[in-house]
Amino acid sequence: MAGGPGQNMQVLSALDGAKTQWYHFTAIVVADMGFFTDAYDLFCISLVTKLIGRVYYTVDGSPRPGSLPPHVSAAVNGVAFVGTLSGQLFFGWLGDRVGRKSVNGMTLLTMILCSVASGLSFGHSPACVMATLCFFRFWLGFGIGGDYPLSATIMSE
Repeated sequence: MAGGPGQNMQVLSALDGAKTQWYHFTAIVVADMGFFTDAYDLFCISLVTKLIGRVYYTVDGSPRPGSLPPHVSAAVNGVAFVGTLSGQLFFGWLGDRVGRKSVNGMTLLTMILCSVASGLSFGHSPACVMATLCFFRFWLGFGIGGDYPLSATIMSE
């Protein structure tokens, strides 16, 4: 251990007495924007799946708009959460080994690239488009999973 209880209290007292600086505001805004985009990326898909169903699963001549089959909807919605769990474990471990700030940059880059790629999912058939969407949403969830523990830890430190 680095020090005893007395030294720990001195560090905490110094942190409590420190003046608030521009860096503190910047760190708070960056972490809050990370949490906002995480939630947006994970939960906006429920609205998007309705649109995807109307584009790719509409039957010609039908009076009702198309909708995603239940198994496709579950896959598109759930794959990001599987990626989130995996990303938390991997990036949490990597952040402890390499350093939290540099690994947090990697998670943000992963999130940006996979968000754009999710919007540009490609394919010749609806099944192929859904497969590429699920692939990119998994990796988006992987980046989001890394952002959760790293942002919280960076803010608490």
